Amino acid sequence: MSAPLLDVAGLSAAYGRAQVLFGLSLDVRPGEVVALIGRNGAGKTTTLKAIMGLIPASAERLAFKGQSIAGLSTYRIARLGLGYVPEDRRIFTDLTVEENLEVGRQAGQTGRSPWTPERLFRLFPNLAEMRGRRGNQMSGGEQQMLTIARTLMGNPDAILLDEPSEGIAPVIVQTMAEAVLAMKAEGVAVLLSEQNWAFAGAIADRACVIERGEMRFQGSMAEFLGNEALRAETLGV
Repeated sequence: MSAPLLDVAGLSAAYGRAQVLFGLSLDVRPGEVVALIGRNGAGKTTTLKAIMGLIPASAERLAFKGQSIAGLSTYRIARLGLGYVPEDRRIFTDLTVEENLEVGRQAGQTGRSPWTPERLFRLFPNLAEMRGRRGNQMSGGEQQMLTIARTLMGNPDAILLDEPSEGIAPVIVQTMAEAVLAMKAEGVAVLLSEQNWAFAGAIADRACVIERGEMRFQGSMAEFLGNEALRAETLGV
């Protein structure tokens, strides 16, 4: 088994005096999709932000590609090859699809074939049809696809993907699933936060269930899908 690409142990974080994460541990290996599953407010987004250096956090170990990233600035973490796709998208709404992709362009650090606009247009055919359209003329789902595509233009080794299926049409959810599987096939590691366990179940290798900032379960996705009691307790389904 390959060594973890992203290795987190004892991760804690707080907003002011309110502690949100309590000693979380998880890891993601090359070409693996790990789903961080939980209700709204469970701490999923906070976990991704803490790993990415967007909020203050402490950890016994926070390493990417064998290098400690604890305390590093977000831009330095990104330059190491860790991509981040926030739930609120944050595309450049006054730029076109093609211009947004160019903003994200960065040479990769591995021997994989680089992501290019044409490769991404094959992955996201909807974007190919609107390459000259400005971001403010796109639907929420289309903006989500563009955010993922722009992140891939940075040729990351791993991606933190926050709630990719939230609030978008089912046909675009299917495109998102295909995109994640394409990343996996390229050897890109994916840590995604989701409350849609059915979506996560279609693409993830492993599940990490978080509840009130603590890790409740870690195991294979098959184990999680087969545990109805756990889903009922932690997701209300």
